[in-house]
Amino acid sequence: MKDLITIGLPSKGRLKEKSISFFNDRELKIIQSEKERNYFGTIENKPNVKIIFLHAKEIIQRLGDGTLDIGISGLDLLKESEKNLQNKINIQKKLDYGNANLVVAVPNDWIDVQTIADLEEISFDIRSRRNTRLRVATKYPNLTNDFLISKGVTQYKLIPSLGATETYPFIGSSEVITDITSTGKTLEDNNLRVLKDGNILKSAACLLTLKRKKNILSKILDNLD
Repeated sequence: MKDLITIGLPSKGRLKEKSISFFNDRELKIIQSEKERNYFGTIENKPNVKIIFLHAKEIIQRLGDGTLDIGISGLDLLKESEKNLQNKINIQKKLDYGNANLVVAVPNDWIDVQTIADLEEISFDIRSRRNTRLRVATKYPNLTNDFLISKGVTQYKLIPSLGATETYPFIGSSEVITDITSTGKTLEDNNLRVLKDGNILKSAACLLTLKRKKNILSKILDNLD
């Protein structure tokens, strides 16, 4: 169809619900299939708009490769993505949901480690005692690297996290972690605490568009302001 607009929305959880509400509240009523595993939708009275429900991370990728025109995803996922992807994507608007912080957290019993400077000190200690580097488990290697380097931490290595990152220090896979948290409760429940200056990024859901924005987007975006 000529002038088709493709919009990617998160496929599960509160992000999905809030994103649907965001559109519905602006008189762009999203119609979903009754089928449980159908990932497509439409907007009432807008035959040229197609909705696809995707993993929030995939929305960034699809905007980057031009298969989506508009998407809602987390700022953390955008900032973690490759620079060439980020350069193609425009943050149209930060939304008032999906708020979370990407943080550096250490075990509670590391009493002497309160700041990033303390972390640097202990990393040299680990290096001299064990001849290994401080291990940092994370799902956000790019943001974590940029942050630690900017703070002058050098003696560390990243451990890619595949699941519950907060368990890594207690199963011997890492000493510290970086993770996304909205309330801090999961970290607390797992005997971890955030360093005083350990906030890497304040994230939120964002309305994103392709930078090489076609004129056809303007009508939809006017509604979404």
